[in-house]
Amino acid sequence: MSYLTLAIALIFVLIPLILSKTLNLGLEKDTIIATVRSTLQLLIVGYILKFVFASNNYIFIILMLMLMIGAATQNTRKKGKSIKGMTWKLVVTFVFVEVLTQAILLGFHITPSTAQYIIPISGMVVGNSMVLAILFLNRFTAEVEARQDETELILSLGGTPKQAIHTSLITSIKASTIPTIESQKTIGLVQLPGMMSGQIIAGANPIQAVQFQLLILFLLLTTAVVTSISIGFLSYPTLFNKRIQMLRQ
Repeated sequence: MSYLTLAIALIFVLIPLILSKTLNLGLEKDTIIATVRSTLQLLIVGYILKFVFASNNYIFIILMLMLMIGAATQNTRKKGKSIKGMTWKLVVTFVFVEVLTQAILLGFHITPSTAQYIIPISGMVVGNSMVLAILFLNRFTAEVEARQDETELILSLGGTPKQAIHTSLITSIKASTIPTIESQKTIGLVQLPGMMSGQIIAGANPIQAVQFQLLILFLLLTTAVVTSISIGFLSYPTLFNKRIQMLRQ
C-alpha cells in the first residue's frame, strides 16, 4: 500500500464526518483528533519498530515494552483514581501479565525470541490487559459504591474485608472477562480476527494464519482473567482502614 492509496482511504473518515455534521451528532472534533493522533502515532511507531527489528537489541526491546506498559498505566489509572495506590497496582499487573505470557511463549519455544515476535505480541497482551483493567475498574468502583451499605453490614457482623467485598469483587471479575470469552465463541463465524486477516492479505497460508490466531486467542484469554484477578485482589484491601472499617468512596 502506498501513501496515495492510504490518502484515498480517508474516505472512510470523511463518511462519518459528513453523517455527524448532517445529524448534529457532534462527533466531528473527536473524529478528527482520533484520526490525526492514530495516524501520527502509528507512523512514528512504524519507523521505530523498523529500527528495533533491524537492530534486534534486547535493550531496545525492553525500552519498547516499558513504553507500552507506561502508556497503558497512564491511560488506565484515571479509572481507578478513587483506589489508593492505583498506579503501582497497574504497573505490577501489566508487568506480571507480560512476564507470565512471554515466559511461556519463550520458555516452551512457541515463538522465537526476536523483536519481530516479542514486541507485536506484547503489544496485544498489554493492550488487551489495559482494556480489561478499565472494564474491571469501571465495574468494581460502581459495585463497591452500590453495595457500600451491604459491605458495612457484613463488617459490623464480624465479617472480614475479603468476605465483605467478595460479591462486588467476583461480580466485577466476571463482568470484565465475559466480553473476551464471548467474542472467542464467534471467532471465525462472525468475524475474522485482525492478525489472521493481516497474514492472509500478506499471502500467508490460511491454516498457518489460523494457528497463529489461535495462539493469540489463548494468550488473550489468560491475559483477561489474570488481569482482572490481579487488579481485584491488589485493590480491595486498600478500601479498608486498619480498624477494618470501609473507607467512604
